[in-house]
Amino acid sequence: MTDSATGSALALLKTTSLAMLVQEDILARIASGDLVGGDKLSENALAGRLGVSRGPVREAFRTLERAGLLRFERNRGVTVRRVEVDEASEIFEVRAALDGLAARLACARIDDAAVGALRTLVDAMQTATDSGDISGYLPLNLRFHDRVLALAGNRKLRETYRDLVNQILLFRRRTLREGAGPADAMREHHAIVDALARRDADAAERLMRDHVLAARDRMFAVVGPAGDD
Repeated sequence: MTDSATGSALALLKTTSLAMLVQEDILARIASGDLVGGDKLSENALAGRLGVSRGPVREAFRTLERAGLLRFERNRGVTVRRVEVDEASEIFEVRAALDGLAARLACARIDDAAVGALRTLVDAMQTATDSGDISGYLPLNLRFHDRVLALAGNRKLRETYRDLVNQILLFRRRTLREGAGPADAMREHHAIVDALARRDADAAERLMRDHVLAARDRMFAVVGPAGDD
C-alpha cells in the first residue's frame, strides 16, 4: 500500500471513529431525555462541544437518519424525529416478537452467574420504582433487555432490535413522564427472570412478549389507542 493510500485509510478510520463518538453522544442524550422529538441539532454546536470537525457530525447525522432517529427538514435543518402513536404501536408489536425470540434463545445459553446479574438489575429497577426515580429506572430497564439480548447470541437480532428500541425511546420517555410509570412492569420483570432461571424457553418467550405488549397497553392508557384523534 502506498503512503497516500495508507494516509487515506487512516483518515477514513479516524472519521468513522469520530462519527461513532457523535452517534453515541446523540443516542445517550435521547436515552436520558435531553433530546426529544422535534428538537433541532446544530452541526456547528455539536462539533464544538465534542471537539471534532463537522465531517464526523454529518456522517453521524446520516447514519442516525437511516436508523429512523433524525430527519432532515427544509428550512429547519436536522431535527430529532417525532414518533407518533400509530408508529409506536407498530414498533412495540415488532419489538415484542424480537424480545420474545431473544428470551427463548437466551434459555439455551444462560448460566447461574447471568441469572444472578439479571436479578441484581431487577432489584435495582425495583428500588428505582419504589422511590419514583424514573430517570434511574429507564437506563436499568434498557440494560436488562440488552443483557437478555446479549445472552441470545444472535448478532442480526441485536442489530435490528437496537434501532427499534432507539426509536421507541423517542416516544417511551414521554409516556413515563405523563404517568405510565414502571411500577406495573416490575412483576413482569421478576417473572421473566424466574423463567430464564428455570431455562423454560416457552414461558420465557411468552412472558417477554406479553411484557412488551403490556408496555404498549400502558402507553395507550396515557395517550389513547393508535388511530384515535
